[in-house]
Amino acid sequence: MSRNTPEYLLGLNQFIEFAFKNGAIRDRIKCACPKCGFRKWQTKDIVFYHLGCKPFPENYVTWFMHREMDVVHSSNNIEVTHDTIPPENPIELLINEAFGGLRHESVDVGPSQVVGEEEMLNEMPASYNKDFFDLLINGNQELYEGSKYSKLEFLLKLYHIKCLSGLSNKEMTMILDLLRDAFKFAKIPISFYEAKNTINKLCLDYVKIDACPNDCMLYWEDDIDEETCKKKQFATTKKQKKKPAKVLRYFPLKSRLQRLFMCSKTAEHMRWHAVGGNKDGIIRHPRDGEAWKRFDSTFPEFSSDPRNVRLGLASDGLNPFGMMSTNYSIWSVILVPYNLPPWLCMKQPNFILSMMILGPRTAGNNIDVYLQPLIKELNELWSKGVEIFDSSKDEIFRMRAALMWTVSNFPGLNILSGWNTHTCFACPSCNFDTEPCRLRHSRKWCFIGHRRFLARNHKFRLMKLRFDGNVEERPPGPQINYLGPTFYNK
Repeated sequence: MSRNTPEYLLGLNQFIEFAFKNGAIRDRIKCACPKCGFRKWQTKDIVFYHLGCKPFPENYVTWFMHREMDVVHSSNNIEVTHDTIPPENPIELLINEAFGGLRHESVDVGPSQVVGEEEMLNEMPASYNKDFFDLLINGNQELYEGSKYSKLEFLLKLYHIKCLSGLSNKEMTMILDLLRDAFKFAKIPISFYEAKNTINKLCLDYVKIDACPNDCMLYWEDDIDEETCKKKQFATTKKQKKKPAKVLRYFPLKSRLQRLFMCSKTAEHMRWHAVGGNKDGIIRHPRDGEAWKRFDSTFPEFSSDPRNVRLGLASDGLNPFGMMSTNYSIWSVILVPYNLPPWLCMKQPNFILSMMILGPRTAGNNIDVYLQPLIKELNELWSKGVEIFDSSKDEIFRMRAALMWTVSNFPGLNILSGWNTHTCFACPSCNFDTEPCRLRHSRKWCFIGHRRFLARNHKFRLMKLRFDGNVEERPPGPQINYLGPTFYNK
């Protein structure tokens, strides 16, 4: 419809009157013009000017961005507004998380939320406008008339099956062709490429960083334009177009932590460690331990806000093919948010996958090369932090994060922390106060002298022949304080 017709101006006035009556906050609404794209809050005059100069969105029939879903017409054509908040659609929640929680369906909104939301809207890139609106349309559009699935929900469930089953992109395209041929009335994408483009708008992405196949360096930051390894023995002289021999998949941490506070229930759980008390003194969570308390006393500024995130890093490698004859390794690095209560922090859905190192062999002691992006982001989160919207308190705060622990098996301790686990001083507790013995034929280290930890009158202390040929008279070793200077001075 032309914008110069009386019908368009009449409909525009009706829309503006309805929007400012039901969806205005501090005399502003989300402008529906293509430039603002429901992202910026504007006054009535500016909205009328924008929609008078630019076309009104054709697919925006139900004004759900301006609370038309909240208004119910009774049999007497009297508008009745519900006081209760309708149940939220999980797909809409997912879109909220992807775009920073920019849609809030609650009726009572404080001024701090309006100011924070307005700043976030105006700072968002313009390219997000179309993606945000397209996702809202797909999230509210039925797959077919009467279907319980929306178009976006169907694509997400189908993509989940693909990931669990290991289907290729070609196989997914064939399945979509069959579904589209069988259900011609359904809104099914033409190919998996089209479906993936829709899913990618949810910001469930990762960063590909090229790496040297010999684990020497990452082609990253200052070295992003390099085409050969800096070590001359690994440089190549081929003239054809370069292809990365090894690629690191890195998942940015800040956006993952932001999602924890986009859901009001999860945001409340992130403060559990400061709210839930320990009455019986039993350690059920790291917050009950000495390390957590020592950290709070050492960094009181960090611990003053319970929303600051405390992380643990776990890492291990595996062979995806399950065959030792196949040389391939997947080394994953996972972060665990320990702010959550014990019944949530150890659940798989709450783990944060940080990176995946793929290759014919493990990174080994060179894993520090691949940890550079994560270390840089952790340093920024510790020193500067990042502004995040807390949906449970309807406010924006500056969140900081700290890495408190690493979790690994004993060989992984050598890789992550650099502790030598292959010599006579491998035990991180006993260290110098131990009795190592190197086996002559197998050339491996073993450790004896465990009888010293028995009671003074235990009969095993006097048995020479059944042990190392000596009577054990030494007292037990001193208990190591892992937080004290004695341990670190070693």
